[in-house]
Amino acid sequence: MPQLTWLGDHEAKRTARKVHYRLLDPVEQVGDPASGNLLIQGDNLEALKALLPFYAGRVKCIFIDPPYNTKSAFEHYDDNLEHSQWLSMMYPRLELLRDLLSEDGSIWVTIDDNEGHYLKVVMDEVFGRKNFVSTLIWQKADSPRNSARQFSSDHDYLHVYAHNSNWIPIKLPRSDESDAIYSNPDNDDRGPWLPGDPYANKPYSKGQFTIKGPTGRSFSPPPGRFWRVSENRLRELDADGRVWWGPTGDARPSIKRYLSEVSDLVPRTLWTKEAVGSNRTSKNEMRALFPGEESFGTPKPERLLERILLIATLQGDLVLDSFLGSGTTAAVAHKMGRRWIGIEMGEHARTHCLPRLKKVIEGEQGGISESVGWHGGGGFRYLKLGEPAFLEDGRINPAIRFATLAAYLWFLETGAPHPTGRFDSPLLGTHNNTAYVLLYNGILGDRRPEGGNVLNQQVWKAILDVLPPHRGPRVIYGEACRLSPARLKQLNVRFRQIPYDIRMR
Repeated sequence: MPQLTWLGDHEAKRTARKVHYRLLDPVEQVGDPASGNLLIQGDNLEALKALLPFYAGRVKCIFIDPPYNTKSAFEHYDDNLEHSQWLSMMYPRLELLRDLLSEDGSIWVTIDDNEGHYLKVVMDEVFGRKNFVSTLIWQKADSPRNSARQFSSDHDYLHVYAHNSNWIPIKLPRSDESDAIYSNPDNDDRGPWLPGDPYANKPYSKGQFTIKGPTGRSFSPPPGRFWRVSENRLRELDADGRVWWGPTGDARPSIKRYLSEVSDLVPRTLWTKEAVGSNRTSKNEMRALFPGEESFGTPKPERLLERILLIATLQGDLVLDSFLGSGTTAAVAHKMGRRWIGIEMGEHARTHCLPRLKKVIEGEQGGISESVGWHGGGGFRYLKLGEPAFLEDGRINPAIRFATLAAYLWFLETGAPHPTGRFDSPLLGTHNNTAYVLLYNGILGDRRPEGGNVLNQQVWKAILDVLPPHRGPRVIYGEACRLSPARLKQLNVRFRQIPYDIRMR
């Protein structure tokens, strides 16, 4: 597959592997502690790496609205990165986002003409060209900008990729607008209908015949066209009142499509401002949330995110936004009953996202609240990116706790988060008939230095006493081992020393 090259691309493609694993420090619990939603302040590259042991392969929908590299300044972002720097910034983040995406998940990325086509090629490389779904057009402008030097930009793009090429979008619920084109001029008992094209798009073996209408007028398909049903079927439909011959009975036959028989709507690629809102819509939403404050520079309207989540998720699914901005994705996901993780580097994680999401929990009625029946509730944890898990000399940071290291080691060994996320014993779990055991922080009950963290004969006996029987191999992590290689082989144990045998993924 062709690949995009740029200054610094080789380093950018190694960056994700070299990012240090960091702790996530709790700052504040808001609302229900069982909600599982996370607001994280810190560099999103490091935050995404910190999330891998817990959420790899579990995120159903990722939406990001990254800086567009438009050569202009924004209050909350430096959106003036040089082209190669922008690509080097995006590439490793997309790699980590791919690792977090579930097998049935999708990623949606907003962009404009400045980097949109380059982003498409990079995403082809990271997610696979076969997993490209579509590029949507969002009408962001309400009116033209007559000050534009060349063209007034009316739209942004949304690149959509799936983790798996078999991904199918959820159909959108029908709306008053979509149903308005149906009518019932003949008072059909089956209700409103739409006249359907009687012709087939491709040749049809039984589609060449002449039929007479109610007034005796004969009808045949135009040259090169075919009826889309056989003559017998067309007569059956006519007898059942499902064919429309026009108000006077002498028009070309049309096969009725009844509103009561049509399904929900297949998503289309053009999203108008009337359907999902515009830049003006989103700025008005921000002004209502923060009266008297200067509007956030690049918000997205809540209806835009609502449509994405309707297409890509169901209630309870996990949504991630690593360029959270003003907090719209998290706010909409919360109101729609989705779980969410939002990451924002800037100080406005605290000044905008945190108070906005608190208002959501309190039941604020802006944006989509009324249409989805939102009245408040739920909760989230506000976290900050903390210290590195490993110090410069390779030692484990003393601040790291057993459960955090356990989650990391399980992910390191298996490539997936732990199925329960609970670590309350030395046995982390069993994977492919191998049991993984961690001796750390006195998990066996001995709090003395090295107590229970060094594998010796006494600790081995304690492991057998407290853990369930296991016939397969064991991998045991600990600070040191006092058993001989021969004894380890006899016990079918592979010992890995902390921290030296812990590699960064």
